[in-house]
Amino acid sequence: MPDSQITLLTRDGARIEVPCASGDTVLDAAAGAGYHLPAMCHQGTCGLCHARVTSGSYEMSGYTESLLPGRDLGDVLLCRCTPEGNVTVQLPCREDQIPRHQIPLRDAVVERIEMVWERAVCLSLRLQPHDELGVAADFAPGQYMELAIPGTGIRRAYSLANLPNWDGLIEFLIRIQPGGQFSAWLTGQARVGDTLTVRGPAGRFVLDEASPRPRCFVGGGCGLAPILSMLRHLAEFQDSQPVHLIFGANQEAELLPESEIAALRAGLPQLTLTLAVMNPGPAWNGFVGTAAAALDASLAPGVTEPDIYVCGPPKMLLAVEEVAARHGLAGRVIAERL
Repeated sequence: MPDSQITLLTRDGARIEVPCASGDTVLDAAAGAGYHLPAMCHQGTCGLCHARVTSGSYEMSGYTESLLPGRDLGDVLLCRCTPEGNVTVQLPCREDQIPRHQIPLRDAVVERIEMVWERAVCLSLRLQPHDELGVAADFAPGQYMELAIPGTGIRRAYSLANLPNWDGLIEFLIRIQPGGQFSAWLTGQARVGDTLTVRGPAGRFVLDEASPRPRCFVGGGCGLAPILSMLRHLAEFQDSQPVHLIFGANQEAELLPESEIAALRAGLPQLTLTLAVMNPGPAWNGFVGTAAAALDASLAPGVTEPDIYVCGPPKMLLAVEEVAARHGLAGRVIAERL
């Protein structure tokens, strides 16, 4: 008999019951029942398994506190959340976004490592043939993969920036973090021809293609990667709905290059763009402030309410969610944290 019962509630109203043995985390218990919830580090340091406990008692320990700005509201990391009895957990995803199968593990070879703008590297990999999956790179725009540093157990999750394809090409925009283990490998050791182990695709940050509403994308830094994949998908299928991209940066050097902006506009002529800079130079004549402030300014009365897709660090997500709530759009935010 299980020691306790976990009730998982999804965004679309599904109710999933899973047993939980004493000492198991919510993430482990769900996986034991065949539900593979979004997660990566399993150590409380990445934030991908963020959710909210709405009832029941639990223990949380050994996690990065900055990942849980709503800790007093029941926010938890499922990899560090150990129930102390029956608990109910609200998941930030739909039932159909929870895989019921093991996420694929594949080899990939480095094809390109290129600095594309300030502190941002484009890493291109080629998936190797797989007995069951073949060569194709099959994923939904917005999803991520886990990349393992060769010869180590160190893994990091990065969103795919390109489109699904039959050639096995996968591309990532990776922000170089001083002192970061993957950043150090990428800038100091990685070479074309190296082989990595990749796990994925995974993630719930995908387009709601059935929605008739305009779309507003809000990104900062390399949070642009999944948004680029989504925008490229919309362009490929000649989607005609209004699209607004808000991209935030600390300074102009961190903004999206003009060549990429031109390519997006060529495929999506209805695209409008706001570049928001926190600390601009004297020549800057665009929006000054955060991406969340730019979103607030764009949600004027009388404007058709959009679906809001946001990807970035926890503080940015929280700020965007607060803006959306003030405008009565709390249920329209689809978010992914970095």
